[in-house]
Amino acid sequence: MQTQFPDNTTGHAPGNEPDNSSRRDFIRTSAIAAAGIAVAGVNAQSYARIIGANDRVRVGLVGFSARAKDALIPSFNVYGKEMNMEIAAVSDIWKLRREEGVAFVTEKTGLAPAPARNNDELYAMKDIDAVIISTADFQHAYHAIEAVKAGRDAYCEKPMANRMEDARAMLKAVNESGKIVQIGTQRRSSPNYIKANEYLRTGAFGPINMAEMSWNVNQPGRWRRPRLVADLREADTDWNRFLVNRPKEAWDPRKYLEYRLFWPYSSGIPDQWMVHQIDTVHWFTDLPHPRSVVVNGGIYNWPDGRKNWDTLTAVFDYGPFNDLSKGFQVLYQSRMGNSAGGIKEHYYSIGGALNLDKNTVSDEGGMEKWAADEMNMKQIKLESMSLPEVKLSTAANAGVDAGTLAHVINWMDCLRSRKAPNADVRAGYNHSIALCMTIAAMHSGKKAIFDEKKQEVQTI
Repeated sequence: MQTQFPDNTTGHAPGNEPDNSSRRDFIRTSAIAAAGIAVAGVNAQSYARIIGANDRVRVGLVGFSARAKDALIPSFNVYGKEMNMEIAAVSDIWKLRREEGVAFVTEKTGLAPAPARNNDELYAMKDIDAVIISTADFQHAYHAIEAVKAGRDAYCEKPMANRMEDARAMLKAVNESGKIVQIGTQRRSSPNYIKANEYLRTGAFGPINMAEMSWNVNQPGRWRRPRLVADLREADTDWNRFLVNRPKEAWDPRKYLEYRLFWPYSSGIPDQWMVHQIDTVHWFTDLPHPRSVVVNGGIYNWPDGRKNWDTLTAVFDYGPFNDLSKGFQVLYQSRMGNSAGGIKEHYYSIGGALNLDKNTVSDEGGMEKWAADEMNMKQIKLESMSLPEVKLSTAANAGVDAGTLAHVINWMDCLRSRKAPNADVRAGYNHSIALCMTIAAMHSGKKAIFDEKKQEVQTI
């Protein structure tokens, strides 16, 4: 039987903080900028000349999940050898996943990583320089704080945090540490999104007056692991470490393996999909978070004991906080019972539309001449153009997602250059605010706003 890979955890015992161990400084400026790597590829010989054996960067994997197996490890492996980096350890509290992780990395890289039963054992390995965190949604901030306090840089999967107390704690810890931390919102490294951001900043598009986003799937088994749940034994893992800073409760293999279906481990749709798309709003506009959020939805398709909705519609209000007369709405929709429409991300202005499905700018919906004449205005229509596609031959050859590859390479480059990565901790903090506002609106049925002074979500 083929094993299914949930995002299970690893970690260190709650309340038992690791020592702040010192490590060797491996600062070195990379010969090729991250954008150049992402778009043009890497010249292996150039890296071989610059980086010697003594400069090797040893990376630990925190959690051998589906995301790690299918995207992060393959992306790291594309240029790991040329950049003199290796995955040297696999930390996972589940015996099965730990053994599979070691075997997978060995098969893909030819180098056998050291197994670690938890992060205490991982950070006791003094030669680990950085970590890739691919654990459950609610554990990301906890494990990232652990990493930087242990003196390691980190690539941390999204969402950064789904509770504000965790988001605030991670922002503080990372800023105080000075470590390189990349958050896994990979759109910020994708060439088409980078070009869209540059285009919007020219002013040619005009003020955004609406954005529509969707993420629709029709997969009955999405986030379900029934066969694996039946095989999981509590004795083979560490339930207490899994819970980290969440309330203690009795062993539940469904919550361990299908955590995306249950709060307070995940909010489901907002944690997994919404943060990717709402992050682009913050990036494109320099607005740190919504002014307000309202949400509706429910469990309409899969009444299988889950607590998180399978259908959701959220409306976000964005704009300057000191001028409520200016702004725009973001309409976000997601359903898990029909995939029509798929993944959509459209921005609108009075002159037309930015379509990030087709990577085009067009005059669709722009002002018609008769309407402009009636108002004694100049007609406003955008000039059509195409954004660059993500065309990475290496990515295609390696069977990995091109956006994730570009994002991982950007992080790898920043480990050496010590420059801020494309999705730094502040970007993660901002998408965490939007996420926590959405969750508060879901759970309360009220409008969610954000108290800037307290840095906390409120409902009204």
